[in-house]
Amino acid sequence: MAERANTARRATISDIARLAGVSKGAVSYALNGRPGVSADTRERILAIAEELGWYPNRAARALSAARADACGLLLARPANTLALEPFFMEFIAGVESELSSQSVALMIQLVDNVEDEIAVYRRWWGEHRVDGVLVVDLRIDDPRIAALASLGLPAVVVGGPVAGGTLPAAWHDEASAVVEAVRYLAALGHERIAQVAGVEDFAHTQRRTRAFRAVVEEMGLVGETMSTDYSPERGARVTRKLLSSSSPPTAMIFDSDLLAVTGLGVARHMGFSVPEDVSIVSWDDSLISQVVHPPLTAVTRDIQAYGVAATKHLLAVVDGTATGDVETPRGELTPRHSTGPVRARV
Repeated sequence: MAERANTARRATISDIARLAGVSKGAVSYALNGRPGVSADTRERILAIAEELGWYPNRAARALSAARADACGLLLARPANTLALEPFFMEFIAGVESELSSQSVALMIQLVDNVEDEIAVYRRWWGEHRVDGVLVVDLRIDDPRIAALASLGLPAVVVGGPVAGGTLPAAWHDEASAVVEAVRYLAALGHERIAQVAGVEDFAHTQRRTRAFRAVVEEMGLVGETMSTDYSPERGARVTRKLLSSSSPPTAMIFDSDLLAVTGLGVARHMGFSVPEDVSIVSWDDSLISQVVHPPLTAVTRDIQAYGVAATKHLLAVVDGTATGDVETPRGELTPRHSTGPVRARV
């Protein structure tokens, strides 16, 4: 065993072949799970590899397979907003958990706008930095879709589906969750409901807004929508404007936890009790929705699982084993103490 103990340097396939008494080709077959060696020989080779502490040379494998063993995620949002946004923290946790289980790295970069995002895609693909990318915050008439299709860079759009099926997507039904929230508030007696939405140009914002307006009209309610950039500052201004009107809403649906918690603070500062004077519904249901007082009624989504599903789909697209879209479970309304029956105002 003295010969095997001399492992100060990194073990190689040649070392395994010599100790197993077989060719380097046989070792390669065994280590890669390919046919060509007997079960006993494979078992002996794997045991020796484990004893030597052998791991594949990922750089060499990437070169031979033209793989980077990395996936990318670009975020065209301000860093100060992302630092406070629970959605992306949970989503990235799901992405990373799936990639790390496959020994694939995650490259994250912040950019100022979609034009810069496209430029980074071109550089990453040209430099063989990534094998594929996750695309978030799909926009109406999004220029990234055509750019990625033209590059041939494998991609999965998070929050599609993409019109015409140009790129595969991972998505879920958001409209039905909006309808559920509005119907719930209406059942509590609310007739004036406001939607504090996200970025107006985002496809998911428009889907939610269309659903909100349609159900409000269908039920004969009074609805108002105001857009934000997801920042607390903008969310606070919109909330103050809505609650300062001559006929303020008795219920408000916010497009993110951060907006909802900000709105809760503004409402209290203005002398509104929650839920006695105004009911609040949040979207995404992160920990901050549950620890504030009162805890927020929210559309609950398993965001980490969403990240896992999108990443699995991307890896399958990279491997050429998947096309089309994957639909994930939609959010469900979780009632808590921030919503209650409407109270007559005097």
